[in-house]
Amino acid sequence: VAPQEDLRPQLAALGQAQLYNFLQQIDPVAAQKIHPNDQVRTLRALEVFYVTGIPISQQQGENPPNYPILQIGLECRDSETITQRIAQRTDQMLAAGFVAEVETIAQKYGWNLPLLDTLGYREFKDYLAGNLSLEQARELTVVHTRQFAKRQRTWFKAYPDIEWFDADSPDLLDKVWQRVEGFLELRIKN
Repeated sequence: VAPQEDLRPQLAALGQAQLYNFLQQIDPVAAQKIHPNDQVRTLRALEVFYVTGIPISQQQGENPPNYPILQIGLECRDSETITQRIAQRTDQMLAAGFVAEVETIAQKYGWNLPLLDTLGYREFKDYLAGNLSLEQARELTVVHTRQFAKRQRTWFKAYPDIEWFDADSPDLLDKVWQRVEGFLELRIKN
């Protein structure tokens, strides 16, 4: 279902509390999975229902692919290494002018732009508002990113078909390529 540009403003004008209440009535399964404050997903679920007349929870997963899928995941088993990489990436972003980017976006599109409430942007928005020091914003970005990475790992563990490879393995590419080739050869023979 394509985004309904005419419908979204009308729904949004009702307010998130009323939208979520409506979602609970028409699709309680989806409402269980969507946080009451998540306006983006609430709006999407409602517009899908409005267009199709079928709750989004009934549509999700209805058409699984009829072909085999190889799912490959890369994992870093050492949490300290993950934290170091996140800190390094945050420092690279700062060195590349991330604070100026946040300020430019905020000045051009407004401080209430949803993008500015996402990971990294939120912390430096608070810095620019004078609520945090630069170092506090940096540290919070590292902490929040690490927490997000942990939630991602937990989420992916619910998918038992993913074949995991050690991202720090020196022969990572060879191992993954061997697995892909084996998967493809098996499919070609069948």
